Amino acid sequence: MNLRHIACAFVIAVHAFVIGSDVISADVAKPELNLRVRRQFETSPGSGRFHTVTEPKTWSGGETAIIVCDVWDAHHCLNAVRRMEQFLPRLNEVLTSARASGMTVIHAPSECMASYENHPARKRAIETPKAAQLPPDIGKWCSRIPSEEAAAYPIDQSDGGEDDDPAEHAEWAARLAAMGRNPKAPWKAQHPAVKIDAENDYISDKGDEIWSILERKGIKNVVLVGVHTNMCVLGRPFGLRQMAKNGKNAVLLRDLTDTMYNPERRPYVSHLTGTDRIIDHIERHVAASVTSDQFTGGKPFRFKEDTRPRVALIMAEDEYETERTLTEFALTNLGHDFSIRPIYGSETDKYDIPGLEALEESDVLVISARRRPIKQDQLARIQAFVRSGKPVVGIRTASHAFHLRTGQLPEGVAGWPEIDAEVWGGKYTNHHANDLKSQVKLIEAAREHPILTGVQSPFAQGGSLYQVSPIDSKAVPLLSGVAEGFAPEPVAWTFTRADGGRSFYTSLGHKNDFANPAFQRLLVNALFWAAGKSVPADFQIPRSPLMKPGDWNTTTWAAPERPWFDLDGDQAGGTEVWVRCLVAIPEDAAAIELRTAFCEDVFVNGKAASKEAASAKEMCWSIDPSLVEPGELNLIVLRWARGSDPKGAAPSLMVSGRPAPLGPVWEVRQTHSGEAASLPLPAKFAAATTLISR
Repeated sequence: MNLRHIACAFVIAVHAFVIGSDVISADVAKPELNLRVRRQFETSPGSGRFHTVTEPKTWSGGETAIIVCDVWDAHHCLNAVRRMEQFLPRLNEVLTSARASGMTVIHAPSECMASYENHPARKRAIETPKAAQLPPDIGKWCSRIPSEEAAAYPIDQSDGGEDDDPAEHAEWAARLAAMGRNPKAPWKAQHPAVKIDAENDYISDKGDEIWSILERKGIKNVVLVGVHTNMCVLGRPFGLRQMAKNGKNAVLLRDLTDTMYNPERRPYVSHLTGTDRIIDHIERHVAASVTSDQFTGGKPFRFKEDTRPRVALIMAEDEYETERTLTEFALTNLGHDFSIRPIYGSETDKYDIPGLEALEESDVLVISARRRPIKQDQLARIQAFVRSGKPVVGIRTASHAFHLRTGQLPEGVAGWPEIDAEVWGGKYTNHHANDLKSQVKLIEAAREHPILTGVQSPFAQGGSLYQVSPIDSKAVPLLSGVAEGFAPEPVAWTFTRADGGRSFYTSLGHKNDFANPAFQRLLVNALFWAAGKSVPADFQIPRSPLMKPGDWNTTTWAAPERPWFDLDGDQAGGTEVWVRCLVAIPEDAAAIELRTAFCEDVFVNGKAASKEAASAKEMCWSIDPSLVEPGELNLIVLRWARGSDPKGAAPSLMVSGRPAPLGPVWEVRQTHSGEAASLPLPAKFAAATTLISR
């Protein structure tokens, strides 16, 4: 779609409506919604790994509402417009189904109520009696709820999240201006492609109005749909956080949403994977999710750009720590080209691997399990995936993934002793001594195989050498392990199974192997090959580094003599140091004062504070109330001239003569760019929730 077509799509249709009644007779049967609700929970406290499970839920349509969040008629980010317009036809189908199921439909295009002043759906919202009990702060943006406090925010959206081509963005801004719109905030109404039922729907962007509608109609369950997931869908007064913290069964419609995320920022993954990371955060710490096909039938919606193979990673072994190493490998190497779903074995039930329902939507399966018989229905899922002819990749103990050497299995538990021969074409019998050193060498006949592209060999094997000879005659060996005094053993090969599917297996996979870029490249290539994608000639390991020079680094104020030990600051003329955090300033704030050890400048929402006094140990900065947004999050930034300068105790904040929360989490960055003093959007939109003082 070109710019002219998009601009034309923003012509707002003129509608004629008749006010209808929103009263539903108690005698009318309320249709039921049979949903598959997905949520995530930690594998064990503090592990940082999560089971993803889908559970059946039955909700009454009459007790369920769907809120359409900020599906505006224009946006400052052109790519955001393009993506959103792709899912509008499906959104209309969902809303039609929702109405037929007795659900309440609320359209919430924020800051656009003037366009609906005389609209029946807007009047219906205004005329709804206020609820007798309104939750505290229901009319405000919500930046974080308690369940998020211990969570690291998954993406950096502090640049505003725009991912436009600069030339296209400039052209788009000019076109918006020519239409008489503010290029930075061009929305005036909901997108005209989204149909509003004048006789039954509601229009509101106000938290108290929407809460009153929900209470008036006896709504227990709320579905949030729209944009943008990491900003408005989470934070609006009617968003997921407010609904969840105030007791509603809130779910995100995860396939009809989009984020404001720029792949040039951490975690340095594709835009689509950035959205996935935010959905993970929501499912873990805020609310569950569902998909649009549960209302419309068919399959979940996918953006046309989303050609990523979907890879399920089973990690269920207690010998080589692949629950850690394989997870880290996936997070730092696969986020541009694949959609990843980690699946971990239960830490409390050795016969359980929760979350295997993800195989129904997966294209590739990676197995790293060891002697783990599992529940019969779970093993049947895995076998059905394999026997459907889909590709499978095995790591190390995958040759004996789901069976014991000896012993009886409990009722309802099954093993798969044939997996080695059937799936990998292997014949594992044992392994050589752990202290036997072996070298991994390329098999000359396989030199041109795409899986070996860019794999530097020979290299040292990280763990013991598996005894697997002879492998199936139909297997294609790629690498061999060579140890002095012993016959070489194949350590990586491909195999075409009886069902026609392709398999790749490697007996490598020790934690020391995962530290080797050659092994990581081998595994990356194997996934491309298994998925039927061309193996890239060049692939940087890691593809998505955890940090790049100049990134904001989340930290805390450490020892006063050196608050951050990783700064490059001991040489003369070092790079400037900036630190920042977020502060909520009360609406009735009077005098605001920041006390710091020595620093060059203090900025509040991008504007300089005034230095009022200084001593050998402390500086006092006066913050004019005009610099802050009362009742909202505010950005506090400190600057030093070089990395060796930050010293002293953590800053403290006084508001109206009383101590106010400041920290303990900060972000620190070294740069000469003055842009570090501000954010391109208000702090509640652009900053990580991790930085909110508490």
